[in-house]
Amino acid sequence: MSRRSNGLAGIWAEAQRQQQRQREAQHRARVQQQREYERQQRAQEREAARMRREQQAAYRQHREADARRRTEELEARVAALQGLLAAGCRAPAFRTSALLRPEEIEPFSPGRLAHPVPLPDPNAYLPAQHGRLFGANRRAQAQQEAQARYERDRQAAQAAEAQRQRQLAAYRQQYDRWAEARLAEIRTHNAGVGELTASLGAGEPAAVVEYFSAALYASTAWPEELPRQLTAAYDPAARELVVDWELPPYDVVPEHKLVRYLPGSDRDKETPRPVTQRRALYRDVLAQCVLLVLRELFAADEAGVLESVALNGFVDDHDPATGRRARVVLATVMTTRAVFGDLHLEQVNPVDCLVDGLRGQLSARPDQRTAVRPGRRPGDVGEGVVTHGGDEEPDLHEMDPVAFEALVAELFRAMGMQAVTTRRTHDGGVDVAAVDPAPIRGGSIVVQVKRYRNTVPPSAVRDLYGTVQDAGANKGVLVTTSRFGPGSHTFANGKPLELVSGAELLDLLHRHGLRGRLGAGGASASGGPGVPGPRAAGDADATADADAAGGRSGAAAQPGGGGDPDPDAGTDHNVLGMSWAGSVALDTCALVCAGQRVLGDDWFVFFNNERTPDGSVRTVACSPPDKAAMRVAFDALPARADRLVLIAAVDPVAGPEADLSGFTDAGIRLLDPSGAELDRLEVSDGRAGETALVLGSFRRRANGDWHFVIGGKGYTGGLEALVQEYGIEVA
Repeated sequence: MSRRSNGLAGIWAEAQRQQQRQREAQHRARVQQQREYERQQRAQEREAARMRREQQAAYRQHREADARRRTEELEARVAALQGLLAAGCRAPAFRTSALLRPEEIEPFSPGRLAHPVPLPDPNAYLPAQHGRLFGANRRAQAQQEAQARYERDRQAAQAAEAQRQRQLAAYRQQYDRWAEARLAEIRTHNAGVGELTASLGAGEPAAVVEYFSAALYASTAWPEELPRQLTAAYDPAARELVVDWELPPYDVVPEHKLVRYLPGSDRDKETPRPVTQRRALYRDVLAQCVLLVLRELFAADEAGVLESVALNGFVDDHDPATGRRARVVLATVMTTRAVFGDLHLEQVNPVDCLVDGLRGQLSARPDQRTAVRPGRRPGDVGEGVVTHGGDEEPDLHEMDPVAFEALVAELFRAMGMQAVTTRRTHDGGVDVAAVDPAPIRGGSIVVQVKRYRNTVPPSAVRDLYGTVQDAGANKGVLVTTSRFGPGSHTFANGKPLELVSGAELLDLLHRHGLRGRLGAGGASASGGPGVPGPRAAGDADATADADAAGGRSGAAAQPGGGGDPDPDAGTDHNVLGMSWAGSVALDTCALVCAGQRVLGDDWFVFFNNERTPDGSVRTVACSPPDKAAMRVAFDALPARADRLVLIAAVDPVAGPEADLSGFTDAGIRLLDPSGAELDRLEVSDGRAGETALVLGSFRRRANGDWHFVIGGKGYTGGLEALVQEYGIEVA
């Protein structure tokens, strides 16, 4: 007899089957997830491999393109060298008219100063009509208030217009002075060209050499990258110009002929140009250069002073025979105008033309600096040999001190004086002893040279004056590579002293055919103190007024104004908090100056003028322990300003009998815009009997930074006497 199941085993079995199915589903999901992950990984790897292939292809294309570009540059360079003579023959011939300067002056451009200040419209001040809301008395009062506002605005507009007219007149006067000086300079130059033309027509050797040297230097046919150094002399009897002209070195011909990229080793392979091919091309270039110089000389001879030219082409290199630096002559030729004029230069083979057609000589191995025997040299002519050009001009800052003294002595000799350098010991403070043979103004001169980078201190000028007196000389000259401060110029004024700054020294050197530059940049400034050029005045009326005022007070101002930024417009600034002991009532003031001269009346900040025209300097409320404060945006000060002078003066109203004896323990706190103290600057105490004192000055360095220099000079005549020394006219 069987037993019936109660169903519990079936339920348990079903539950087991459900769990088994869930485990299998989870396993399938994990397997599917793993397969999807692996699929994504493979896809990412394929994408990364594709990107690597694309990057490698792009990199290879870039390197191949760079190699092709370099090859094309080499080919273009060779093509330019091969076509040097043909291109030069197409250039226009030099003429004396090219030396003339057009008498053109930049027109007067006052900018905003040209526009009158508009007067207010009376109709804009009529009171509004509100019917019967106000009575007759209220309407009358409104009309009076409107009339008062109109009168106030009209007077302000009239005052602004009067100021504009003063500014415009001052700027016009300054422009007229500049234009007159500029025009006079141009006319003087053109008159010199006229004299040169006349002397050239007369066949004067100096004029002939000067003119043809200018023709070669100004030639548009001669490539800028090729050297331009010459020595020349003119023989008037034979009407022959003898020239030594520098030729390009061997490396002017590219060493390689093509560049290929090798992807296997990831490098560029430069294929060298065959030595025979490079030498042949170099000889061809030298022959073209010689023919081109001859073409430029004969083509420029509009006065007909050249019957023949003797030309020696040299390279400035080491002589293989001696190992010393020397001029190695690689080509030489002498030809007449008639013979050269029969040539068709654009069709000739340069080497054959020079050697066979003109019977010249050309080195067979110029790459090894094998020299040829030169023909006539400039020194064979006699006097009047002139040399121009050469290597990069020497940096005067880096010159050997002895060499620098020798250069200054050579300059004095070039100026027509007798000059020798002194011994290094027992020279009595004299570096160069010179004698000016000119009657009346001439005599003995002691020269000191200072290779300074910073401003020469006044003590050096005082020492020179003592040397002049001890030596019994007629004059002392201090030559420097830097500059002189106002103290030096003030001391030298009225004494037999002459101060030559670096810029003036360069101008003198270049004017007398000598060479030199200041600084590693190679810029060789010329001119020294000159006439400033005009610039637009339209950005700031007040700045133009300051310029004009600066011109009246003797500052080196330029016409117009540049529009200096307002420190309120996001410009960083500092606050100068001034404090002192004692109960004396003081006025603190500031002068924005160029040297010892204020830029103008508006750049004098005091109780009646609380800010400069551009707002870069202004009086502000002070916080304890300060008794006075000024806000200064140093970066916003005009570019022509090089110092900010701070002043303290007794208030004559509050203390008519007071002096600065009670001005002690004074100092200036330099604060940032948040009021945090950055530095504390000490100033001199006052002295009895003095009523005004220069506290000190912030001075702009060459790199644009500002540094504080303590003052201490006092005045018994009060603020009036002090500001007059800085160029302020006190009525």
